[in-house]
Amino acid sequence: MAGSSSSLPPLCEKISYKNYFLRAVDLTILGLLISLLLHRILLMKQSDNVWVVAFLCESFFTFIWLLITCIKWSPAEYKPYADRLDERVHDLPSVDMFLTTADPVREPPILVVNTLLSLLAVNYPANKLACYVSDDGCSPLTYFSLKEASKFAKIWVPFCKKYNVRVRAPFRYFLNHPAATESSEFSKDWDMMKREYEKLCRKVEDATGDSHWLDADDDFEAFSNTKPNDHSTIVKVVWENKGGMGDEKEVPHFVYISREKRPNYFHNYKAGAMNVLVRVSGLMTNAPYMLNVDCDMYVNEADVVRQAMCIFLQNSISNSNNCAFVQYPQDFYDSNADELVVLQSYIGRGIAGIQGSTYAGSGCFHTRRVMYGISLDDLEDDGRSLSSVATRSYLAEENLAREFGNSKEMVTSVVNALQRKPNPQHSSLTDSLEAAQEVGHCHYENQTSWGKTIGWLYGSTTEDVHTGLGIHSRGWTSSYISPDPPAFLGAMPPGGPEAMVQQRRWAAGMLEILFNKRSPLIGVFFRKLRFRQSLAYLYILTWGLRSIPELFYCLLPAYCLLHNSALFPKQIVSRVSLFSGKGDSFVLAILAAEAPFSGNINTKIERILASSVLFLPCLRRCLRRFRCPAFGKSKPNLDRNQNQNRLAFVSSSPLSGKSPVIQRRVCR
Repeated sequence: MAGSSSSLPPLCEKISYKNYFLRAVDLTILGLLISLLLHRILLMKQSDNVWVVAFLCESFFTFIWLLITCIKWSPAEYKPYADRLDERVHDLPSVDMFLTTADPVREPPILVVNTLLSLLAVNYPANKLACYVSDDGCSPLTYFSLKEASKFAKIWVPFCKKYNVRVRAPFRYFLNHPAATESSEFSKDWDMMKREYEKLCRKVEDATGDSHWLDADDDFEAFSNTKPNDHSTIVKVVWENKGGMGDEKEVPHFVYISREKRPNYFHNYKAGAMNVLVRVSGLMTNAPYMLNVDCDMYVNEADVVRQAMCIFLQNSISNSNNCAFVQYPQDFYDSNADELVVLQSYIGRGIAGIQGSTYAGSGCFHTRRVMYGISLDDLEDDGRSLSSVATRSYLAEENLAREFGNSKEMVTSVVNALQRKPNPQHSSLTDSLEAAQEVGHCHYENQTSWGKTIGWLYGSTTEDVHTGLGIHSRGWTSSYISPDPPAFLGAMPPGGPEAMVQQRRWAAGMLEILFNKRSPLIGVFFRKLRFRQSLAYLYILTWGLRSIPELFYCLLPAYCLLHNSALFPKQIVSRVSLFSGKGDSFVLAILAAEAPFSGNINTKIERILASSVLFLPCLRRCLRRFRCPAFGKSKPNLDRNQNQNRLAFVSSSPLSGKSPVIQRRVCR
């Protein structure tokens, strides 16, 4: 494992981004906001109800700005040094990679294939990797595409490692032709790879319209008479790396999983699928670290696994092994996501400087032991072995069966994971198929702690925030890495009614967390959640609520014009305060990030629309009728065309060198 010499350079370092000028600006804006509220209070008796509504809205804005100021006070992130890993670590730890998909229509199989290929080709020993794909739609088309992808991976992975290809998702890599200065051998191999990829695309496209292959292969017998919401557990080892030497020509293990689903049985959305992945991977490979990626977020940096291991292993070397997960930011290749860039650059780094980044649902490396429910207090001072009290509590056989289920193989796997021991070597992954199917049954979790204190947490449609909050509440920290180029790139969610439904689900899920027993308001007093970290979660969980005062505040000017009422104070200080403190910190942050202001305003309007569905027709009519300049200039035709391009799967695009896919998952 890791060498312990303190004379060697560190594997990573924490970079602080403290800016006293921005702190002064934040405090100045806060003071102006408070002065505005005081002015309204002093003149409240002389004004009508408009001022009362404005006062309530501005009070909420002031509270949000106070949260933002606290969050942004000490921004930080980690910088890994992947080139130092080999000289510091002699035996790299294993990593299980999870890829989730649910709908072959909204998530075209060729999209899943490209993400899979980018995962299999990362710069990491193939004998230390295993990829598990969860297909919640139980689609034979998805399985067929993945089988074909495994064949292509046998030539794609060696090609990427031989020529040190940076972008390892084929549909993005083949957009650009090789430079004229490249060797003839590379050009020949490049042309051959492109032809093979085009063949793969044609096979997937042909299979989409013709299902004769379903009856021609006995391997698809498990998919007969199945429905997306009514089928038994399907676990198939698509490819097994029997070489085990870590050679560059090897391809990592690759397993397909579709958990059992039955009508009238609640399956807990993505969180339920993730917990099945944890159990099946625990039986087969039981790697100490796990990466989860959405099917539309391909690997854009080949050293992403090595970067994350720098964080985990540096903590292990320094005996401060309290990092539960490493989160990468979500970046997109097909859209202008200015608001998200600002959130990650300012709010994301700010949260990372407190107790650690929040879990964003994709592009995150987890520690298996932490996902099994242990707290920081359960470890010895070295941060590695369990304390004697925790050993008696966790490793008692009757407790394990009650917490993790009645599978003896699963219990053995959990014991090995908690003690940081590898699973006993099987002659083949197929030896674990029977046990894997057992833990994939929909009734396996009954009367256990799965989804309660173990694994991905249930009880909210935003399982990522819920799970991350649970981890931080147990005293763990997390790390945030924002490399250049981005580690993961994905497709931006399409706009329109479906996006509104998704945002409404997010808002509802966050409110569920805010008022349940894991609320940050409770965790800061009765658990190990730090105070400023609880404020960060409070800012995130009130995201949906912010639309209410924003909506009313947007309607107040029109109301005042119609009723000849005064809304804004006459003092210049109050006007400056109103402009500077309105809503969020995006005005200043966007100017600092050199992002277009109008694009952010359009994004904010869409969020208001999505979270205020009852007021949708009225708000749209007001915007179209008055064309209020406060909302910024929009480009509806351009946005609409971009959305249409993302909603369609262009059958000829893979062969023409253009991006073949382009729709992000909307509902699951």
